[in-house]
Formats: sequence, structure tokens, C-alpha cells
Amino acid sequence: MGKLTHEEWLAERRKSIGGSDAAAIVGMNHYVTPYMLWADKTGRLPDKPDNEAMRQGRDLEQYVADRFMEATGKRVHRHTSMFHSSDYPFAHANIDRAVVGERTGLECKTTSLMNLKKFKNGEYPENYYVQCVHYLAVTGWDRWYLAVIILNQGFKWFTIERDQAEIDALMKAEKDFWDTYVLPDVPPPVDGLPPTDETLKQIFPGGGAQDVPLDLFGCGDLIQKYFATKDLVKTYKQELEQCKQSIQQSLGNAESGACGGYSVTWKQQSRKTFDLKRFAADHPEIDLSSYYQESTFRKFDIKENVK
Repeated sequence: MGKLTHEEWLAERRKSIGGSDAAAIVGMNHYVTPYMLWADKTGRLPDKPDNEAMRQGRDLEQYVADRFMEATGKRVHRHTSMFHSSDYPFAHANIDRAVVGERTGLECKTTSLMNLKKFKNGEYPENYYVQCVHYLAVTGWDRWYLAVIILNQGFKWFTIERDQAEIDALMKAEKDFWDTYVLPDVPPPVDGLPPTDETLKQIFPGGGAQDVPLDLFGCGDLIQKYFATKDLVKTYKQELEQCKQSIQQSLGNAESGACGGYSVTWKQQSRKTFDLKRFAADHPEIDLSSYYQESTFRKFDIKENVK
């Protein structure tokens, strides 16, 4: 497939699973769950808005490629076409770079200092690995290189060899997801994770008029479990606070302590907040209405009906 416009690419990517989708399917993406991915692939979610991390990743992609060439002596070139494979018709690949003279590709990443610990002892984030395995599957190439700029900290690169067992396992998971949920338009099970919660809010904004409450047939056990879990959370929260208070009592006025491989701190801190209500009371002549932000949301609540 030739070079696509941005709009064409957005439409085309929904027709199959891409490298950045793969980690979500196998539960290795903290920002996208299978439920969110299903909603995206079935057109229920709007296109993801651009953000600063995405912008920096694009702008620094060539720099990462240049650093890789400098470190390895290899040459790479940009590959703008979308790969498809007859073996895996449910998948596609938009690769960053192809290595000249080799059946290999390069994935360029930019990450922040917050992720530095993920690169200790020669390791790298597992979602990066899944993405590269996906590309190996779709392209049929021999290996993939991963190059990463950790902003203000350094540059690292890795080699991921083709492992057919890993490819088979990932492609089976992707095919099962595509055939079970996307093609028949059946949602995956919800999982209690924040991205799924945000997805539900987006695809079900509410506002539908109704004269009588909807009959939630079959939800009785779930409602009972909801209240039982809520009580359990309350109990564990109190136990957590009890542990904290016991440790605080042991610290007394000391601001730090140590126990085995753990360090504990209990330090004084200060912060300033703006008291808008007090300011409004002290300055009634100023109209502050334009400074208030109004938002709408669906509040979820369950109450037991008293007979």
C-alpha cells in the first residue's frame, strides 16, 4: 500500500491490528485495555487527540534513527507504506525504519526519565518488545532493532531476534481478539481498569429519556458482589491506615526510619492553595463566574430500595 494521508491512515488502521495495539491485547499497555481497543476498532471512539508526548516522539524519531546509525554503523531509511501479511490478514505494520541491506527494521522510541528504571540491567519495557514481535510477524523479517532516547539521560539500543514461538503466541492472541470481539462487534469483558472506565464514559454519555428505570435483569448477583466488595475495600482501607498509624507512632518525632530493606519518611511539608470562596466573599464587586469551570459527568450509585 502506498503512502497515505493522515486521514486515510487513521481510517485504515481501524481495519486491522497495528504494532501499538498488540500490547493492549495481551495486557501489557497501561493506557489501553482490550475494551478500549475494541471500542476504537469498531469506531466507537473518536481519533486520539495529539499530545506533547506524541509530538516529541515524531519530531525526535529521525534523531533516534541517527543515533542508532552512529552507534551501529548501519544505514536505515524511512518506510512510509503500510505492511500487510496474507498469513495474518487481521494485522498491519507501520514501521519507523528499514535497515539497508538487511531483512530487519528499527523501532525508534523517546521516553522520559520516569521510565529510566525500566532500562536497568539491559532490560526494556515489555510493550516495546511486543510491538517489535508484531512487526516481525507481519513483515516476515529476521530481527528488529529497538533504539530509545531517554530524555536528558542517554541513548540505548537493543536487538530482538525472530522467535517463531513468540510470534505464534502473539498472533494467536491477536486473531482471537479480532475474531471474537471486533468482527462480531461483541465487547470484551470489562476489567476494572481506568482506561475501560474512561471508554465507558465516552461511548455511553447518557441523556436518554425514559419513563421507568431500565430492568437490569440478571444483575442481582453483581449488585450483591458490588456491596460486598465495597465493604471489603472499607475494611482493608482501615487496616492500611492502622498499619500506617502504628509506623508513625514508632517514628514519633523522627522524620525518617529504616527497617530491613525499607526506608520510611514522615516529613513536614507545606503547600499553598487559593481560597476562591473567601476571595469572592472579600471582593463581592468582582464577577468571578468566568473563572469557574463546569463539567458534566454521569454519577454512578446503587441504593437498596426500602420497602
